[in-house]
Amino acid sequence: MSRKSKVLVTGGTGYIGSHTVVDLFNNGFEPISVDNYANSGPEVIDGIESIAGHELSHHTVDLTNMAATRRVFEEYPNLDGVIHFAALKLVNESVEKPLEYYQNNLISLLNVLACMREFKVPHLIFSSSCSVYGQSKALPVMEDTPLEPAQCPYASTKVMGEQIIRDYCAAHPAFKAILLRYFNPAGAHPSALMGESPTNPAANLVPVITETAIGKRPGMAVHGTDYNTRDGSCIRDYIHVMDLANAHTKALQFLQQNLDASNCETFNLGIGQGVTVLEAIHAFEESTGIKLNYSLGPRRAGDVEAVYADYSKAARLLGWEPQYQIRDIMQSAWAWEQKRSLPGQA
Repeated sequence: MSRKSKVLVTGGTGYIGSHTVVDLFNNGFEPISVDNYANSGPEVIDGIESIAGHELSHHTVDLTNMAATRRVFEEYPNLDGVIHFAALKLVNESVEKPLEYYQNNLISLLNVLACMREFKVPHLIFSSSCSVYGQSKALPVMEDTPLEPAQCPYASTKVMGEQIIRDYCAAHPAFKAILLRYFNPAGAHPSALMGESPTNPAANLVPVITETAIGKRPGMAVHGTDYNTRDGSCIRDYIHVMDLANAHTKALQFLQQNLDASNCETFNLGIGQGVTVLEAIHAFEESTGIKLNYSLGPRRAGDVEAVYADYSKAARLLGWEPQYQIRDIMQSAWAWEQKRSLPGQA
């Protein structure tokens, strides 16, 4: 590239967005971050810049505000692509606040697409989710596995977001999009300078585990022990955040190299293995030597019983293979938890 390829990363200081920004820097791109800090903070930028060795251009913008969104596109008229993470993402919160989820997640996407059309930005990588599969009857799920009804409003926003993008691609053949359906992101950057640091109470399993281990929580509950699984707890496919970040970079490179067979491709991103909640707890205990205080509780609204990926399409077409396993996830997440909670003791 004669000039660095500029990429707008929405939700760029969020958990997955921040790690993707680092991966983009490492692969010769110039990322520009947009985030309203709904579930992150400006201190994330320090971690990004320390790891990447580059200064990050960041804009504090709420993407549901069209005028503010458009100003970012005006400032960078030669963007090569957008990686769209920005969204509210808590399953249980979406059940309680459906209107907020539909408004935030769909209006922000519509505003971004409208600006991409106006400023002729050719490539979109969309942060989708395995939640679009619902309670799939087929495991592992593949990209052409039929979608079952969404189990919560958050999942519905991802189903609708995918459909909006497909319809847009059908109407604009020169526009290219990739929908990345990822499974359960977890872990932290190996430097322990950056990881999952939600400003809202953590709801994902791995930060709940590490917060329990370090004493921020008196204990944790396993939500449901009567599922039809190996040990009665839910099965999920945990993917290391650095593996996930790299897949976004590879997806963008795939579009830039015109390797796509259609202008709207879908890829699953997971490690292809189901891990139960109890197995994840035991993996943490075994990899760190720390015993967790956990209790067995009832099922939680919006949870599906089991879901894990077949990622062979991403391996074949994107050249992407996960490099980390569940123990790596737990070890890096624990190092990050110690770093952010007990500075100097990680």
